[in-house]
Amino acid sequence: MSTWIDKLQARWAAWWPALAPREQRLVQGMAALVLLALLWWVALAPALRTLSTAPAAHAELDAQLQRMSALQIQAKALQSQPRASRDEALRAIESSVQQSLGANAQMQVAGAGEGVLVTLRGTSADGLAQWLAQARGNARAVPREVHLTRSQAGAAPATRGPTTAAPAPADALVRWDGTLVMNLPAK
Repeated sequence: MSTWIDKLQARWAAWWPALAPREQRLVQGMAALVLLALLWWVALAPALRTLSTAPAAHAELDAQLQRMSALQIQAKALQSQPRASRDEALRAIESSVQQSLGANAQMQVAGAGEGVLVTLRGTSADGLAQWLAQARGNARAVPREVHLTRSQAGAAPATRGPTTAAPAPADALVRWDGTLVMNLPAK
């Protein structure tokens, strides 16, 4: 009982000697070309592509490592700070709302003193970001629930005709309305 490999070898043994020497060289050359192309596509091209993209990937991973290290340092600094009482945290967050957000925000204690509800009206994006950093650092308050929408007051006013004033930067026009529920430290 012969297998298909035996049949293939028998066909090859009958076909190969029947070819002229020039045709044999052409078949050998084509086989070598196919083998080289296969070697290139399977072994060399992927390795060269990896080598060419390695410096960029390495730089990106280094940048991620630096960001993660900075976050780790920040987390350790926050953990090492003395634990604030709920009353101190409430005073600190109330003070930061008045200083950073001013008339654009109102604050009230939510529920049974477990959190603080801050209502925003037309608050700038930069002011909101600074206030959140203050609330986290000084009052140890973190957002539990956030519902913000982009304010219509932040839209650029329509102008008629040419204006001579320089346009305001886009970031200066971004305003936010909504509510934030901030968790306070445990009692």
